[in-house]
Amino acid sequence: MFAEVIVDIAAAEVDRVFDYGCGELDIKRGVRVTVPFGRMTVEGFVIGLKEHTDVPEGKLKDVISVLDARPIITEEMFGLLDYMVARMHLLKVDVLRLFIPAAMRGGRVRELTRQYARLSEAYRDRDPNEFIKKTALAQHELFEYLLTEKPEGELVSELTKVVSASALRNLAGRGIVEITDAEQMRLPYADVKAGEYVPVELTGEQKSAVVAITAAKGKTFVLHGVTGSGKTEVYMRCIEEALAAGRTAIMLVPEISLTPQVLRSFRSRFGDKVAVLHSALGQGEKFDEWRKCLSGEAKVVLGARSAVFAPLENVGIIIIDEEHDSSYISDRTPRYSTAEVAEWRIKYNGANLVLGSATPSVETYYAAKTGRYELLELTGRVNKRPLPEIEIVNMCREIALGNNSIFSAPLLRELDACLESGNQAMLFLNRRGYASFVMCRACGFVAKCERCDVSLVYHREENRLKCHYCGNMYSMLDVCPKCGSPFIREGYIGTEKVVRLLEEMYPGVGVLRMDNDSTRTKGAHARILGEFGEKKARILVGTQMIAKGHDFPDVTLVGILDADMSLHTADYRSVERTFQLTTQVAGRAGRASLPGKVVLQTYAPKHYVYEYVRTGDYKGFYEKEINLREVTKYPPFATIMRVLVSGSDDAKAGGVLKNIYERVVALKEKYPDKFIYLAYMRAPLKKIMDEYRMQILVRLTVGSDEIIDAVYGIVDECREPKVTSYAEINPVKLS
Repeated sequence: MFAEVIVDIAAAEVDRVFDYGCGELDIKRGVRVTVPFGRMTVEGFVIGLKEHTDVPEGKLKDVISVLDARPIITEEMFGLLDYMVARMHLLKVDVLRLFIPAAMRGGRVRELTRQYARLSEAYRDRDPNEFIKKTALAQHELFEYLLTEKPEGELVSELTKVVSASALRNLAGRGIVEITDAEQMRLPYADVKAGEYVPVELTGEQKSAVVAITAAKGKTFVLHGVTGSGKTEVYMRCIEEALAAGRTAIMLVPEISLTPQVLRSFRSRFGDKVAVLHSALGQGEKFDEWRKCLSGEAKVVLGARSAVFAPLENVGIIIIDEEHDSSYISDRTPRYSTAEVAEWRIKYNGANLVLGSATPSVETYYAAKTGRYELLELTGRVNKRPLPEIEIVNMCREIALGNNSIFSAPLLRELDACLESGNQAMLFLNRRGYASFVMCRACGFVAKCERCDVSLVYHREENRLKCHYCGNMYSMLDVCPKCGSPFIREGYIGTEKVVRLLEEMYPGVGVLRMDNDSTRTKGAHARILGEFGEKKARILVGTQMIAKGHDFPDVTLVGILDADMSLHTADYRSVERTFQLTTQVAGRAGRASLPGKVVLQTYAPKHYVYEYVRTGDYKGFYEKEINLREVTKYPPFATIMRVLVSGSDDAKAGGVLKNIYERVVALKEKYPDKFIYLAYMRAPLKKIMDEYRMQILVRLTVGSDEIIDAVYGIVDECREPKVTSYAEINPVKLS
């Protein structure tokens, strides 16, 4: 018998099947093995077994060892592997790595075994005075503790906190106490306890949505519901129906910060059947949760993008909440769309896919309106409260009136009233750090990263300048390194400075910050949200982490400090993203019985997007945006393809780009009716981490799959050492 192995090396040159002899080993398809490869010993994935091989006997090598007791790649995942390699032009090994926790590679994580102590059965019913001296008080105390307090046994590490370790050694040495090794599962968010489940009465729209979804098979639904309309309860009911039918479920959320809040509800509803999968878990926690899925112990998986690969069998429903969120598109190798993967899995399992959002992406809503997906709508909030009132503040007028602060007079007035009434406020600014750049007032010098073509961000807490792309840190400037001037100006305000200003203005109310900097440590998301939920702080300042899904009943005010940040980017989705982000963050206000107010600060108050935000008119916004897309030939009326080339040698990378471009031009000459636009240029971010970046942008008519495949093929054929090149479809970032 011979094993077909993909070696765990991410290089296109070796991304193919290698045959190995099995020897006396019991090898199954789907396990990992160690194999000799050149002069190295490497891990690999067994993707098949066969009776014959074309490898000459003298060159054939044998598998060294088997790393898994059972297959860890399921048959469904093998099908998904074939699909992703063919559809997304990915390396096989990159896809296989998606299916297992990263720490399994190289044996960096294993099962956790702990020592347990329990009384031996032979001594349990005997008088301890027969075998323990009366003067050995610690031994008597230990015997009594294990007999009455912990009859099932106790962890040795916990036991020695309350009894004598020497007494334990003595009784264990004489066989009175048994010490055994047992596996202990690591539970993420162990402090997130399940609350009491209180059944709720569904609204008519919710009932209709649940009935439609649970009655279908193999369909994709778009659940469009305003913020607070009860989409989560619809998800829960659909999951309950799937479990009742003996099936499993996957629920995806866009932000890890949402996980603790949703998990509490899931644990109260589904108990120990819930597993959590996302990148912020500890390696051991993720390994154990993944194994719960593989073994069938877990029936419901909750997580971020990567949870779509959870090894559940017989999946009945997959739910992607806030489906419009760009985090569901992987913009790093391997590049994939979560929704595409989910669609493949529901077809394989005969399951249903639910794409939920208060602000669906234009492409998703178009697919629903044109019949590709089925549209379900929740038009009102479950508590029958109106959507929050939105006041649009012209910041140009504030400056004309002499207010140069980031806080407008209307926002401060509403914030004063909110705090005086004992309520809470959330302030949104999608820019972290203290200042977005530092500049010399005398000569105009701006501090930039040496490795990246970006300005450095000032972080006051550490008194450092940081690059948000490569992570490099620099000392804060005292004087300009170019002209020696001491007059250093700080740029646009970030969340860190907003918090400092608020603490000075409102001492004692408590201000929390939630962004990538404040949530780096494990458990930080849950801690910050927990403190805010318990009203230990009255104001929460944050980036887009706070914009989605959070439900705090005492939040009556939301302030959007700079609504224009996403509006003026060079991206055809900029207006759509502005509408989505501002609508989502506005929806955090007034979700319970108290009315909500939103103050939206902008320098472009007459831009049409803000009127749609103010009125909560998604359909009006969609109609305007879809008309613009049709006229200008952008998705969904076209397909954008980007080829990005990068390398440390600018000239060499440019040569690869030129080679690819010339071949794409030849393709355009052959199929001129398929091409709407073709150009090459430097990428907007010209250098990142010492890599020079350039790109080719192609816009194709809908249904140009043969052209897309041809461009992928050209990129593959033009690869050169030390130059990275890849193609992507409808990229979420064009920078």
